[in-house]
Amino acid sequence: MTLVDELHLRRLGLADYRATFEAMKAFTAQRDAGTADELWLVEHPPVYTLGQGATVPVLAGPIPLVQADRGGEITYHGPGQAVLYTLVDLARRGIKVKEFVRLLEQSVIDFLGGRGERKHGAPGVYVGGAKVAALGIRVTRGRAYHGLALNVDMDLAPFSAIDPCGFPGLPVTQLKDLGMNISMEEAGAELARIITNHLAHA
Repeated sequence: MTLVDELHLRRLGLADYRATFEAMKAFTAQRDAGTADELWLVEHPPVYTLGQGATVPVLAGPIPLVQADRGGEITYHGPGQAVLYTLVDLARRGIKVKEFVRLLEQSVIDFLGGRGERKHGAPGVYVGGAKVAALGIRVTRGRAYHGLALNVDMDLAPFSAIDPCGFPGLPVTQLKDLGMNISMEEAGAELARIITNHLAHA
């Protein structure tokens, strides 16, 4: 296996969003040509995060709001959601940003057994028009971070306080409601396996 093929999965458990965000930035800033790519599987306590293009909303309630440097709009993270951060050197692998976004979306579609679909102009994966996975990345010096959030078995109510990914009234779903009884950890590990396989053949 060459360095390009290496992809390490790190299981971070339940971790604060802001601390994980800072760790991703630090990893990306410090990595060099000899640093292997990593996937970080994590679950966050309740938090809203804003992409660079997002309008800051007026929110009531205890859930914190954190400004991130990924693309996209506002989304929600909480327990029961598998968040998979993709710290991948795209330049070393010869993958363009749009290709990487499609690869991540296709990985979720494959995970869902082909049930998922893309929506033009709205990155992520949908089932029956409802969003099941959000996607947002940042690329600096050819190296990506941030990644995917897959709703597994969580409280979806906090999504109703925002326009998910900038779309008013966008319905949100999760694996449990799609009849897929799988734990957050199992879902994340399987999605990581599929992404690893796609990257190996990219």
